[in-house]
Amino acid sequence: MKNKKYRIITIIGFLIGIGILSEIDEDFIPIVLIIAIVWFVYRKFSKRNKKDIVPGLSKEKQEHYYEAGMSDKEIEFFRNTLAEAKEQINQLEQNFKAVPKLKAINLRYDTLKVSQAMFKELVKEPKKLHLADKFLYNHLPNVVELTNKYVEISDHEIKSKATYDTLNESIVAIEDVAQLIIKDYENFVSDDIEDLEVEISIAKQNANRDKQKTDVSEDQEEN
Repeated sequence: MKNKKYRIITIIGFLIGIGILSEIDEDFIPIVLIIAIVWFVYRKFSKRNKKDIVPGLSKEKQEHYYEAGMSDKEIEFFRNTLAEAKEQINQLEQNFKAVPKLKAINLRYDTLKVSQAMFKELVKEPKKLHLADKFLYNHLPNVVELTNKYVEISDHEIKSKATYDTLNESIVAIEDVAQLIIKDYENFVSDDIEDLEVEISIAKQNANRDKQKTDVSEDQEEN
């Protein structure tokens, strides 16, 4: 309702502005109208494109976010961020399939699998979004951009020595970022790994304690 009121106020102000300007300069009116139409069309399409990449929010997901202590604004920001990340991961998958050398890098570093695993972890723990900032805003976009350029350049029918040098440099850069993505994932799940190690240690201690009790009871029975 508030946004609707603001839009109405904006339109009224705009019309008043046109009325004032019309008395100053009649030639200015068409220019203002053109700018207004362009702005309206841009806003319409930008909102539509944004909605296209963000999936609908189910009640189950909404409850999951609320249980994590997120506000409506945080949920919106989180979902927009992950929608963009999903688009980038899908593009990365296409790029890896497009060129054999990129496919080899993916097989060597599991870049796609690690990126998808990172995405799933974020969905499970949305409040940890800040821990994935390097992955989301730096490393993932970088590796997508680098692989986009590599695919584009590798499609050139005629390649010079400089072209091949650029491709080789790109491979090195892609491998570097791929290794950074692995570190991003390891850092993100480090708490879970530590928890798992503690649980394994406790389980081993309990097993040893039970074994000692069993050994003692068997010795007593023999005596």
